[in-house]
Amino acid sequence: MSKVVVITGAARGIGFATARACKARGGTVVIGDIDESAVKAAGKGLGVTALPVDVTSRESFETFLAEAEVAHGPVDVLVNNAGIMPIGPVTEESDADARRCVDINVHGVMLGTKLALERMLPRGRGHVVNIASLAGLLPTPGLALYNASKAAVVAFTEATRLEVLGSGVHVTAVLPSFTNTELIAGTSSPRGQKNCEPEDIADAVVAAIGRPRAQVVVPANLAFPTRLGQLFPERVREAVMRTYRLDKVFLNWDHEARKAYDDRIRS
Repeated sequence: MSKVVVITGAARGIGFATARACKARGGTVVIGDIDESAVKAAGKGLGVTALPVDVTSRESFETFLAEAEVAHGPVDVLVNNAGIMPIGPVTEESDADARRCVDINVHGVMLGTKLALERMLPRGRGHVVNIASLAGLLPTPGLALYNASKAAVVAFTEATRLEVLGSGVHVTAVLPSFTNTELIAGTSSPRGQKNCEPEDIADAVVAAIGRPRAQVVVPANLAFPTRLGQLFPERVREAVMRTYRLDKVFLNWDHEARKAYDDRIRS
């Protein structure tokens, strides 16, 4: 992979794993995160350029991409990975959480995509990879804000992909299932499901960069059942949800185990 790959939200989790995977395959990697001290430590550990970025700020995002290009040349791939996941009953989610979730998960992806396309379209090459989620296709009790934000990312990514068809620029949505990162701290896994690791998502991103596709579900074996399930009558979908205990996962959780994550995304 002889490409310059820029990744947001990469101080930890999926972003960090993706940076490591891209570098291992020969990519030139730049990572960014709003947590400046954490991203600097991550960059030092990986041996890559690390820069602060607030994906909700046009000025910050423009500076991030500009500094990446000054350091390493034109950005070939932007991975919009930064995101947060507040959970709980919709009536108990604060207005501030709702605004913050949409601002980072939706507007941040839109902003990054627009800024990347401004650079890539004139060159006739490039790739934007937006980290969405299966939550964007599978509404779940206790996850309404996150569901809404990721559904927006799925729709935005596909519409943008269709808009730039034939331009030489690719746009891909990656939809992970439950992944062992801080986002699911304090929750339990659905019945009978093995969680993904961040490295699984990273490998899928690398594969998509090598062979661009519209949409990638991780793990791949959930792609068909997810699409098929959307055709089921509502009573069947509700029964499946209860069978896998998805009706409780984000309503009954360990508040103490999740406290550090919740405090960080609200700080």
